[in-house]
Amino acid sequence: MFILKNAWISIKRNKGRNILIGIIILIIACACTVTLAIKNTAVDLIDSYKSAYDKEVTIGFNRENMMKDFDPSQQEGRESAREKFDNIASYTISDVTKFADSKYIESYYYTYSVGLNGNTIEKAEIESNNDMPNFGNHGGKANVSSTDFTLTGYSSQDAMSEFISGAYTMSEIADNAWDIAFNGNYVFINEELASYNDLKLNDKIKLEDEDGNTYEFEILGIFKENEEDSSESMSMFSNSVNTIITNADAIVNLTEKNENLKASISPTFIIDSYDNVEKLQAEFYEKGLDENFILQTNEELAESGVSSVKNIDSFATTFLVITLLIGGIVLFVINMINIRERKYEIGVLRTIGISKLKLTMQFVSELVIVAFVALLVGAGIGAVSSKGISNSLLANEIESSNERTEEIGKNFGGAKMNGEMPNRGGDRGNMHGKGMPVVQVYDSIDAVVDVKVLLELLGIGLTLVLVSSIASMVSIQRFSPLTILKERS
Repeated sequence: MFILKNAWISIKRNKGRNILIGIIILIIACACTVTLAIKNTAVDLIDSYKSAYDKEVTIGFNRENMMKDFDPSQQEGRESAREKFDNIASYTISDVTKFADSKYIESYYYTYSVGLNGNTIEKAEIESNNDMPNFGNHGGKANVSSTDFTLTGYSSQDAMSEFISGAYTMSEIADNAWDIAFNGNYVFINEELASYNDLKLNDKIKLEDEDGNTYEFEILGIFKENEEDSSESMSMFSNSVNTIITNADAIVNLTEKNENLKASISPTFIIDSYDNVEKLQAEFYEKGLDENFILQTNEELAESGVSSVKNIDSFATTFLVITLLIGGIVLFVINMINIRERKYEIGVLRTIGISKLKLTMQFVSELVIVAFVALLVGAGIGAVSSKGISNSLLANEIESSNERTEEIGKNFGGAKMNGEMPNRGGDRGNMHGKGMPVVQVYDSIDAVVDVKVLLELLGIGLTLVLVSSIASMVSIQRFSPLTILKERS
């Protein structure tokens, strides 16, 4: 009680000096409050972003393994590489189902493709003759397929990466399309193919396999391909003109009716952690995956999605360190000056019997009391200003994320979806992964000054006070009261 009483009397007696110290700590407190609030919010956003991205694994060629013994200068080497490529064991939908049965995999989706010919519709192409150049040829390679159309089936909207990326955009779509698209013989066709065959929504088309079996589909939507280099393209039609989109179940039904149909599958597995990719790959090999395949992840995409928020986190950390460093130095210097000015006071108090420990505790208590008041006021000012500052820093990120959501909604034939995608007939309600972070649903970012921030601020403030008090602690221990009084005389 004696220490606190003397400390309070000293604070009132030296108002000017303590007000100066209080203002410095107040400025530090404001800066630290805003910085901590932004930093904690940025960390939460990064975690939210990463949880919004599905941790995807796909199967790709292990080119390094395939080209290990390849010698392009030798004919035998080229033939060996070609033979090795031709003999790679492919995987089927049953293999994918078997691969997906793993403790590391949370869910999966896939694209299933098969080649079919037209029955009631014609392939969009320009035939070459002596009078007309073949616009389908480019770079010496003929644009020829063994079948008229590629029927591509998606297991869910998650698998429709072309629409999510913006490569395809739905130009016309039936009202109930997304309610039934994944549960029957329904298709989306390219608008160029629709124009070529005079087709419209809800028309029926028939396709046939090479054995003469016919399959009927209803058109639910018409899409267009957004070619970035369309002005430079030498083809009259887009690359997807003869691609017809359906659901994976429809293709499964086709392959069950005709076992001679050769379908190719491209799966995407959603895993629990990127750390388990190597274990999962070893498990796939044990389950029969050819070792010329390798697992690939979207980890780089997920990291790139949080780069702007990470920059803000990094900026906040740097600013916090600089603020504390400068603030600590200023307080240290002020404390040294304070001790020199109060040297005689220290001598008198030591002469009348006040111990070094009590004297040290009094000086530290003075600084703690001033700092505590300044920290409270600074925290209040910081709490009021932190939201506006954080939203200003994150404004571009919020805007770009919201624009991205709108864009994807339009690609699927709808207006702004507010983070929700149409019913896709599956169990996953929100569009996660494929570059769609959770920040898209925010109109602003609340940099909240909560209990965590207050505790961090209190810890920083007390640490700063104690560090800057080292000057007074050391000086008091070294001062001799008789020498001080003698110098004063």
